[in-house]
Amino acid sequence: MFLYLMTGVGLAVALFLIFLGVNPFPLVVLLAMVWLVTSLQGGRISQGSFGAKKAANNKGSSTIPTTRFEEIGGQEHAKTELKEALDFLLYHERMEAYGIRPIKGILLAGPPGTGKTLMAKAAAHYTDSVFVSASGSEFVEKYVGVGAQRIRRLFQDARKAAKKNRKKSAIVFIDEIDVIGGKREGGQQREYDQTLNQLLTEMDGIHVDGDVRMLVMAATNRKEMLDPALLRPGRFDRHILVDLPDKQARLQILTLHARNKPLSPDVSLDKVAQDTFGFSGAQLESLTNEAAIYALRQGSEQLEPAHFQAAIDKVMMGEKTDREAAHDEKLRVAIHELGHAIMAELVQPGSVSSVALSPRGQALGYVRQHPGQDRYLYTKEELEGRIRVCLAGAAAEQLVLGSKSTGAQNDYEQANRYARGLVQSGLSERGIIDAELIAKSELHETTTKILNELQTRTEQQLASYLPLIEECTAILMREEVLNGDEFRQLLREKASA
Repeated sequence: MFLYLMTGVGLAVALFLIFLGVNPFPLVVLLAMVWLVTSLQGGRISQGSFGAKKAANNKGSSTIPTTRFEEIGGQEHAKTELKEALDFLLYHERMEAYGIRPIKGILLAGPPGTGKTLMAKAAAHYTDSVFVSASGSEFVEKYVGVGAQRIRRLFQDARKAAKKNRKKSAIVFIDEIDVIGGKREGGQQREYDQTLNQLLTEMDGIHVDGDVRMLVMAATNRKEMLDPALLRPGRFDRHILVDLPDKQARLQILTLHARNKPLSPDVSLDKVAQDTFGFSGAQLESLTNEAAIYALRQGSEQLEPAHFQAAIDKVMMGEKTDREAAHDEKLRVAIHELGHAIMAELVQPGSVSSVALSPRGQALGYVRQHPGQDRYLYTKEELEGRIRVCLAGAAAEQLVLGSKSTGAQNDYEQANRYARGLVQSGLSERGIIDAELIAKSELHETTTKILNELQTRTEQQLASYLPLIEECTAILMREEVLNGDEFRQLLREKASA
């Protein structure tokens, strides 16, 4: 208001000077300088006020969740471990009789999409607690002290919400805690450090308010990045792994998400669970949703097995693209993928679900495999088999076309990872080693020797299947997709011949 008043007065004075015949230019310059300085100061004041308003308005999301542990598929071990920790909050009087110190924090660690946030909400429902949540990124602020102020306000809001809803406990959940809880480095103090220090202070002072029992829960997929001060007992007392689901857990998750969908009697969720090794809970939810979308597009009244197979391909590799490759390029891709498929069946019979020539994501073609039973440990022979599958695509190109292409780059990278795994696990000719002490050149020499030997074995095995590659290539070029059962039938016929 003051700025506008000064501008009006200045214009009036300038007009009066012109009327008197006096040059008003010096006055106009002076007024312009005053206006500029005042507006810049006002901008800084406004900017600071905006930051303060953001801090004042940041109260997290305060609710009383309805999510129950029974609604979360799989993760039985994690749920059991979490319930045992929550019993300290529920039966605190009994714990005090034994002299047990209350648990202040529970850290949920695991890959993205495994249900850590759902677990935290179910914990609030299980303990009948107010649930106040925030993301670590909400506390990242360029203004000094604002992040720490938001941490204080988050805990204050949790206590107020518990009293307002007449609850005796509150759970503060911080997602992506690694954003503010990363390891502190020496030297210059960062704003992140002040925010982390405030969080540590709040956790140390949790026992002060006797009316409301507080519990801090946090989630991260990078536990190794967290500051040791957060992980010590008395802060985050319990570390619970929320890992990718196994086959039985995947079946439970698929069953939960398929409850409201019209499934065909031909659909076997057990087979879908078998085909989705390595999928997270979020990916499985997306899979059932994409299968329903495919059924809707085709006007089908029920979700058929083909819809789930297409949905698996989409979740794994992305939507089909409209890229049209040249004939000779498609031919090379077909031969490459058939090399992978033949070797996969030789290494692990019955593992190929389909061979496709249709582009998805960045891939021009692909072979989809399922691993059979979930595997977490591998022998030397099994790892060597996986390496041969990786090398078989380029080997087939070399045998049929007389040359290789850049399409094998990702295959070689994966084969190198498996070869390094052989060396570092003590399964190579070097025996047991310390991976940190071995020179990179020696590691490279050993892995190269392993890959060259397996490359020779792969080419020798594929050489006897050239007629099969020729026949299947014609089918792929015509149909673009070769079913796993059909491919195995052709493989058996050629083997018997």
